[in-house]
Amino acid sequence: MGFEVWAPKPARVRLQVDDATHDMTRDEHGWWRADVTPRPGQRYGYLLDDRADPVPDPRSLRQPDGVHQLGQVQDLSFAWADEQWTGRQLAGSVIYEMHLGTFTPDGTLDSAIERLPHLVELGVDFVELLPVNAFNGDWNWGYDGVLWYAVDETYGGPEAYQRFVDACHAAGLGVIQDVVYNHLGPSGNYLPLFAPYLREDSANTWGSSLDLARPEVREHIIGNALMWLRDFHVDGLRLDAVHALIDDSPTHLLQEMAERVDALSAHLRRPLTLIAESDMNDPKLITPREAGGYGLHAQWSDDYHHAVHVALTGETSGYYADFEPIEALAKAATRGFFHDGTWSSFRERAHGHPIPPETPTWRLVAYAQDHDQIGNRATGDRLSQALDDDLLAIAALLALAGPFTPMLFMGEEWAASTPWQFFTAHPEPELGRATAEGRIAEFERMGWDPAVVPDPQDPETFRRSKLDWSEPYGDESRHTRLLAVHRELIALRRREPDLTDPRFDRLSAEFSEDPKWIRIRRGALEIVVNLGDVSLAITPPREVLFSTKQLDAEVDGIPPRAGAIIRP
Repeated sequence: MGFEVWAPKPARVRLQVDDATHDMTRDEHGWWRADVTPRPGQRYGYLLDDRADPVPDPRSLRQPDGVHQLGQVQDLSFAWADEQWTGRQLAGSVIYEMHLGTFTPDGTLDSAIERLPHLVELGVDFVELLPVNAFNGDWNWGYDGVLWYAVDETYGGPEAYQRFVDACHAAGLGVIQDVVYNHLGPSGNYLPLFAPYLREDSANTWGSSLDLARPEVREHIIGNALMWLRDFHVDGLRLDAVHALIDDSPTHLLQEMAERVDALSAHLRRPLTLIAESDMNDPKLITPREAGGYGLHAQWSDDYHHAVHVALTGETSGYYADFEPIEALAKAATRGFFHDGTWSSFRERAHGHPIPPETPTWRLVAYAQDHDQIGNRATGDRLSQALDDDLLAIAALLALAGPFTPMLFMGEEWAASTPWQFFTAHPEPELGRATAEGRIAEFERMGWDPAVVPDPQDPETFRRSKLDWSEPYGDESRHTRLLAVHRELIALRRREPDLTDPRFDRLSAEFSEDPKWIRIRRGALEIVVNLGDVSLAITPPREVLFSTKQLDAEVDGIPPRAGAIIRP
């Protein structure tokens, strides 16, 4: 098979391979082809019309010198050792979210492999990687990617990615890859030179929308999703901000993607999972197709995060305002969405739809912290900077013993002292300056002192966001104590069927606003959290399976600022 590229815009396309240039021929659909056999290691790009410099292939698998330079022909064959890997289902699992660049000092896929024993001992089931697609600059959160098919070289490139997935499978860990299909980054996006990939008549927060009415654009997206699952043996995808996908087609892109992923799953004979990030609170995303939904497997639940965050921190600004009553936590814990058609003061309108009660609770991914809820704070401060050990243990209890699929953000398990801030490394001075000034101005409008907002372009903002691995493995400290709490809770999830039971009708809650406490029933078990100033009586005495403070084997009261899992 020769080189080919969809490029209906230019009148002339030539292929540059190493030092040779070849004319290409166009068919009636705008595909250009050259009868040149690709060989691994060749550097290549496309000369469009009269441009003197070649631009990268939109489907380039490797960009050794960055997103503005020639791509490299990459053979994705690999000596996989995971033939016995049968995959992991999301139901009953725990996810661990990480950013490769700050997970380890080296910030590479190979150095992350060295830390997999930590995750195995913690007890998680899936590693979820923030986007790894090629971006411009030395570091980035990953959401400014422009070449979706290429693994960024700062992490080690595609072969390192394959080594990482293989090592995860050998350790019993599934891999979920965060992917961004709602926009492209501001630097290195050459797609508009090739074809009408973008809708210029609409844009989202991050840039122009993709034109999902075009079959070739849809195939560019779905083909990328299938590549991760098929060629890189990934077990699932987290789909970024799907509410920003504008699609009026008879079959929504998400439904088509789910159909084709399920077909691939049947062929590979292992579960493949699609998890949506959406702020719409619309259960149609996760409703099976036979019941009229799109058939995605799960979605993130910001409502549960907001309710937990407000209950523990007392913050009620912005979108947290509606979650001030402890009743909000009770509703989110037992019905999935807090806003399910109710008034949202932040949006100034009614928001959301109820989740059908027959929906399995594991279809919602819940968390006390994630990359957005930390990194999009002005100083990137974690809960560990605001809460004491007692409240951090309660956060772990609510995240890991709640009815949904739990997710931890890297370092959360040991109350990492390092922040996780918004960082960029745009080489273009104007873009870097605009990013920094926009970030500072945004938080100034929200009442923050501009002096405390880190400059995202300052290399120190990136460096201070790296985890300190001496914390969880040093002398006894809050870090070692909180790590033990997380390990114990995850182990308890595996022992107690009620903690993974996905039935909404097995959930109920009691609560009090003053004194503040909540009791969430999960089958025969209760998750009890006492945030008041006096002990919460429990009658008759119950067996204690877990507690954030030292309690007797049978308990008739939960002390202030404590939580427990109890059984009659």
